Amino acid sequence: MLALRLTRGAHALVQLRRLLVAAASAGVGFLMLCTLTYALSHPADSRTATERLLWCAIPLAATAYFAVAVARADPSTRPRSGLAAVGLGPSGLMAVAAVTTAVATTLGSAVALLFFLHLRGDLGGLPFDGAAADLLAAGHPLPIGAVLTLLSLVPVTATAAAAIALRPRPAAEDEAPASAPAGLPWGVAMIAGGLAVETYASGRPSGHALALPGPIGGHPAGVLAGWVLAAAGLWLAGPALTHLCGRLLQAVRPGATRLLAGRVLMAEARRIGRPLGVVCATASGALAVTALHGDVSRLWGPMTALGAALVVACTTATLLTAALEARQSRAGTTEALLRLGAHPAALRRAAWLRAGALLLLFAPLTLTIATLAAAPLKG
Repeated sequence: MLALRLTRGAHALVQLRRLLVAAASAGVGFLMLCTLTYALSHPADSRTATERLLWCAIPLAATAYFAVAVARADPSTRPRSGLAAVGLGPSGLMAVAAVTTAVATTLGSAVALLFFLHLRGDLGGLPFDGAAADLLAAGHPLPIGAVLTLLSLVPVTATAAAAIALRPRPAAEDEAPASAPAGLPWGVAMIAGGLAVETYASGRPSGHALALPGPIGGHPAGVLAGWVLAAAGLWLAGPALTHLCGRLLQAVRPGATRLLAGRVLMAEARRIGRPLGVVCATASGALAVTALHGDVSRLWGPMTALGAALVVACTTATLLTAALEARQSRAGTTEALLRLGAHPAALRRAAWLRAGALLLLFAPLTLTIATLAAAPLKG
């Protein structure tokens, strides 16, 4: 009952983030149900149906990552004095976060099912003059087991990810050192390896071509595998690159504003670095597709557009959630600086300086990776 009150009594912004998780879960659930209907309407083309289902793994991962960020930023999952006495210690708060994530994602899956059945006409009449009948295989009966299995993927994945991310850790693990997050060498190696795999796969005309909708289809499967490897490298190297920004801001006789901005970036490198790396990977993929195909709007089908929109929205929302969490975590430090006489304008300048430093580092990196990723596919 106390856990339920903690969940229901959250701030309106927290409830909005949970609704966004439910909306993302609904989008992924609808996308996977559409993949099921393609398999029903094309029983002889099982390979293409399987590849379309694998394509759903990318928006599924983005949604789970966003759900973890929302669970981590939820005030109800933070330790408070007296909660351990009523059974809500670290393990209890982890369970609260997992249950909240499960409820939000299950709600989204239920909405996806209702919307999907409505478009198919299974709830009484075909809407929009039957425009979606062919796309959703309205004339074929749905296998209930397959529907429930697909709709359970998002709640199970997101709940398990939230429980793992918020599991109780020893105090030594929680105290992140202020200098050298690890991961930069491995991240650079994975980025280089991913680009090498993509180049090798694009130069083999005998490679297996992906039968996916939109501009990704028609390219060898190794191209997508190489991009996923490069994206994982950016995720791994993000904290170290953010930490490097903080060090560069403090180089060459820094003033108070640069020193404050650099120290904050170094302290928050682990929290915002990985979402930054994921956004960088998403943007580089979008730029590579645009450079390869020019105007891709005519190449995007409705399902491909939905999947791409989910990935972009979830990764961006994850970064904004992490930034808000970082701001809340340093609220005490900000209040102490104001009490000591720091001017609010100086704190705002430090915030703009942090944002500018990150943009100056990650924007050229994104453009470079996008150019390198598109180059082998052009010729």
